[in-house]
Amino acid sequence: MSKQIFIIGSGFSSLSAACYLSKKGYNVSVFEKNKNFGGRARQFESDGFTFDMGPSWYWMPDVFERFFDDFGKKVSDLYELKKLNPAYRVVFDKNSQFEIEDNINSIVKLFEKHEKGSGKKLESFMKEAKDNYDLAVTNMLYKMPGLSPLELVNSKTIAKANLFLTNIKKQIEKRFKNHKLRSILQFPVLFLGAKPSNTPAFYNFMNYADFGLGTWQPKNGFYDVVKAMIKVAKENGVKFYNNSNIEKIEVQNGQVYGISINNKIHKCDILISGADYAHTEKLLPKELRQYSDKYWDTRTWSPSSLLFYLGLNKKISNLNHHNLFFDTDFDKHADEIYSNPKWPESPLFYLNITSKTFKHTAPKGHENCFILIPIATDLEDNEDIRNKYFEIVAKRLFSITGYDLKKHIVFKKSYCIEEFKSDYNSYGGNAYGLANTLTQTAFLRPNLKSKKVKKLYFSGQLTVPGPGVPPAVVSGKLVADLILKNEGSV
Repeated sequence: MSKQIFIIGSGFSSLSAACYLSKKGYNVSVFEKNKNFGGRARQFESDGFTFDMGPSWYWMPDVFERFFDDFGKKVSDLYELKKLNPAYRVVFDKNSQFEIEDNINSIVKLFEKHEKGSGKKLESFMKEAKDNYDLAVTNMLYKMPGLSPLELVNSKTIAKANLFLTNIKKQIEKRFKNHKLRSILQFPVLFLGAKPSNTPAFYNFMNYADFGLGTWQPKNGFYDVVKAMIKVAKENGVKFYNNSNIEKIEVQNGQVYGISINNKIHKCDILISGADYAHTEKLLPKELRQYSDKYWDTRTWSPSSLLFYLGLNKKISNLNHHNLFFDTDFDKHADEIYSNPKWPESPLFYLNITSKTFKHTAPKGHENCFILIPIATDLEDNEDIRNKYFEIVAKRLFSITGYDLKKHIVFKKSYCIEEFKSDYNSYGGNAYGLANTLTQTAFLRPNLKSKKVKKLYFSGQLTVPGPGVPPAVVSGKLVADLILKNEGSV
């Protein structure tokens, strides 16, 4: 009889681990506390609008291709993808808006137009970024379960040691003088959950993920990826249970015994948690937790978010699918997230209009969009505050584009810190997990395997490799590989 593996949560790392382990013959069951599967990548429909609740930037397509290829499938077999051109728009003010196209030659020309000599500098920078991408993502990422600092050491990383001793902000500012170009180049690091000034320069491989590989969109939204992974999992025998809140992890003789749901114990041989790491350890007796409250309190957390899901009854003509509003101070907003946590005085924000690419996500003549404001974790969160920031965003949007958002709303839903806590048991209501700073990289992140409870493993954005959807997919493979190494194939 094959060993029984339970997985807590149904986000990308959980789905990935479920697929790999079931393929190897394990009896795998996934337990999700919410009604819908997908974790932060859930989707909801209302009044004819379809909204992705979380991830919306489809970057690093090679990671998804590699995952599905491991199961004998192609992405094109499972969902339709479209490469966006322009990839996104960066708005600095009414008269200064940069469209980032889908090829490096056009981006080089854009840079050169705004800063003489910057085109060649960008070409050089991108060659370095691609080299780092090939090293980090293509080669190292899948071989780094975070067990030892030696995972980081090879001839190529030693040659790049200087990139770990400086940060992305310094690296970019040394080469480029135009503050708008600097902002565009620093933007991708936000996907790693940290300030550019706290992120090692080696992570400029995210610029290759941006300019080199481009921005894509699944036809029915990011949930297409969730459904595809669930399809693969079910084909390999994985069972899924929703509305299953885990109340306790049962331990006997220092080893996982099972999980408790609605006061009923369900026995398993191995347990993986793809749910919030800090919350998962709260399901254990205090003496069996690896990390204290002080440990979690002193981590550098990625931001939380204030989100508005909007259905509009009039098309927006002068914006793109992805729009970054950098019409305020980038560094000041970053400080209000990390250095001096508080609600931002004048926030940057991101506006997504999915129906620009695929019209079926909104009724005819309507627009489907959501707005995201990055904020610090664990702030006070109430309706008055949310309404205040919606007014700020709507006013700025009108002054820049002339589009009166408030006049055309037929559906509106907000989502913020309180929902991140209640829906995902997210520490401090964070949206993306632990930031990828130098002291929170690789083996310095929380372990994939518990050192205090046998047969207990972890995956997801609080462990290796880090925040973001592609890293979460890889995290599932890393924990699966570790289990296969420790427990053997069935």
